[in-house]
Amino acid sequence: MNFLVYLIVGGIAGWLASILMRTNGQQGILLNIVVGIVGGVIGGWLLPTLGLSLGAGWVGFLLTALIGAVVLLAIVNLFQRGSVR
Repeated sequence: MNFLVYLIVGGIAGWLASILMRTNGQQGILLNIVVGIVGGVIGGWLLPTLGLSLGAGWVGFLLTALIGAVVLLAIVNLFQRGSVR
């Protein structure tokens, strides 16, 4: 059951990050889910390293995944276009 929740919350985080980074037209739902889940991993590593905690539960995971997904899309945009956008 947790895996399904991770997919749903990761998909929402990836979709929100793609809207924030203006890459929504280039990505489909599968890529949004992948970006959200990878963003969750990046955010889960990055935020505690910086000494930040966004709480527990699905809201904390959503915020962590959203921040990580935005960082991931910013890095991808930097390498593809030469600017973060």
